[in-house]
Amino acid sequence: MYTEVSEMVSGPVEGVVTQVVTAKAPGKLYIAGEYAVVETGYPAIVVAMNQFVTVTVEKAAEYGSILSKQYQENSIYWRREGGNLVFDNRDNPFHYILSAIRLTEEYATQCGKELGLYKLAVDSDLDSIDGKKYGLGSSAAVTVATVKALNEFYDLQMSAPQLYKLAAIAHLEVQGNGSLGDIAASVYGGWIAYRSFDKDWLALARKQYSLSELLTMDWPRLQIELLTPPSNLRLLVGWTGSPASTSQLVDKIALAKAQKHEEYAQFLADSEQTIENLIAGFRAQSLEIIQKGINENRRLLARLADFSGVQIETKPLKRLRQIADSFGGAAKFSGAGGGDCGIVIIDRAKSVTPLLQQWRQAAIEPLDLRVHEID
Repeated sequence: MYTEVSEMVSGPVEGVVTQVVTAKAPGKLYIAGEYAVVETGYPAIVVAMNQFVTVTVEKAAEYGSILSKQYQENSIYWRREGGNLVFDNRDNPFHYILSAIRLTEEYATQCGKELGLYKLAVDSDLDSIDGKKYGLGSSAAVTVATVKALNEFYDLQMSAPQLYKLAAIAHLEVQGNGSLGDIAASVYGGWIAYRSFDKDWLALARKQYSLSELLTMDWPRLQIELLTPPSNLRLLVGWTGSPASTSQLVDKIALAKAQKHEEYAQFLADSEQTIENLIAGFRAQSLEIIQKGINENRRLLARLADFSGVQIETKPLKRLRQIADSFGGAAKFSGAGGGDCGIVIIDRAKSVTPLLQQWRQAAIEPLDLRVHEID
């Protein structure tokens, strides 16, 4: 059974503002269920990785600040609407930090806490030292890490479900779309079976309920289940060297959804059945079932790409997959595609040295990542 993500909490807890706190949140990779998971109630599998965003909050006397050496310079996307330039801020991490601060402090105020001044410092190892962006979900991780740090700073004692819900609201108010499964991975860690909540309901509920009320409610269709992989399962990650904008790819698929309604509805139904089979594979501790599910999900996503006209699997991602297939792995792109990472599920008993060598020869960078479990 899925675990309902809802916990009741007691009233405000008296406490003093902590002088210095540090919190971190892991990045993530989607394993299966991409695109369908943005729809209410449709499942996906996501995993937390051992690369982190770390946020430190230190009490300040005269003025507050937000500092990050990684985020001093950002790529900014824009488009034209008539003669005007319209900027897309959904890939700018500072907007997620500010949203997380605003909402956490809204909740702190409702809990009777006095707001203070602080210096907030952000450090991230989700990208490489030389600036390569691996697509590990930095916007979600920085949102969660900011909420977690301020939760400790103000002694709010939020539970994991409450942290998820507050961070999900903060992220959604900036990005406007997406499944919020990456938020779940950053909060809970490990392997997760995830179903997205009803975002239309949340938009209405935000107008009718206080934030503190929302954090203790059951959210329609939201489900999170921690999964245990088989002991012989090994996860490999390769980076193709071309970062992608998830929000823009999701926007393009949304247009195709309206134009190809029947094809999209069939894609959703098939994706749900495939991911349910995959989840059953985890419960049965069957690597064979999991690999079969990965391959089937890849074929479904290829069908989505065909009828939508959106390039999801790039040539480097296709090559990554073909190499992995030749060594007995089950492979596909991770997340929205269009670049970034591909994942491989392979038997731990197999030697992966020749597979990784062929990746490198094809200019695919193997990433030294491991699954991050949160105690």
